[in-house]
Amino acid sequence: MRLVFAGTPDVALPSLDALIASRHDVVAVLTRPPAPAGRGRAPRPSPVQVRAEELGLPVLAPASLREADAIASIAEFAPDCCPVVAYGALLPPEALVIPAYGWINLHFSLLPRWRGAAPVQHAIRAGDTETGATTFRIDEGLDTGPILLQELTGIGEHDTSGALVERMAASGAALLVATIDGLDDGTLIARPQSQDGVTLAPRIDADDVRIDWSAPAAVVDRLIRSSTPAPGGWTTLRGARLRLGPVEVTDVTDLAPGELRAGKRDVLVGTGSAAVRLGTLIAEGKRPMSAADWVRGLRLEPGEAFA
Repeated sequence: MRLVFAGTPDVALPSLDALIASRHDVVAVLTRPPAPAGRGRAPRPSPVQVRAEELGLPVLAPASLREADAIASIAEFAPDCCPVVAYGALLPPEALVIPAYGWINLHFSLLPRWRGAAPVQHAIRAGDTETGATTFRIDEGLDTGPILLQELTGIGEHDTSGALVERMAASGAALLVATIDGLDDGTLIARPQSQDGVTLAPRIDADDVRIDWSAPAAVVDRLIRSSTPAPGGWTTLRGARLRLGPVEVTDVTDLAPGELRAGKRDVLVGTGSAAVRLGTLIAEGKRPMSAADWVRGLRLEPGEAFA
């Protein structure tokens, strides 16, 4: 098949590489335009654009797919199919009709559970013990198209969203290639999604991940892991914001919610149930450091607490 691959961040790279190595012909790449990044906020091309240019592939990076020129530029490559991994923008109806086999999305959940932009983060935060990847044909709804293939992935008790996405990106690449192979061979038939068990996974920003220390320790743990590495679970002390890395649930129960206790080798924080042991943290304007190193620079008052 002739493929135009659509993707933007690092998580899309394993799928692009796998399709390049497959029997199919990736004739172009569609990605989001360069975006400001780094301290200087200079425009930086997406990881997918960088990889495509290394491979000598044509790159399409329109500001909007609703522009006639953008639609025409995709059509010029006459794709049979357009695989999609984290492209980052909605596809208008005019684009959906270009490839005969459709736009085939690799989504990191077992649809119809966790439709939306942040399925892995929501799965961890909700306490799911398993998730998976789904390939489906994109339609005009939000992750509502018919399913082609699915595979199951377990969620470990220490998994962060970053680690889980990285693992699923690697295994999902093979699932996407198998899907394109099956469409090409005529051995795959799409099936409608169930209307039962639908849950939504909207984008998560910093306002969504402020830590509520009155919540049980397991909830605090899942919130932090679900938002690691980004946007990062956070709290405040003395009016300053701190981003926290993954914590460890303990059996200590004599600390009030948010109350800090510094030992020689660790720092504990009370929750609505048991205390948690801090791992790494990032103070405003600082580099990541261990909680033990961070607390040495403070003089904690008895009963002082995160807010």
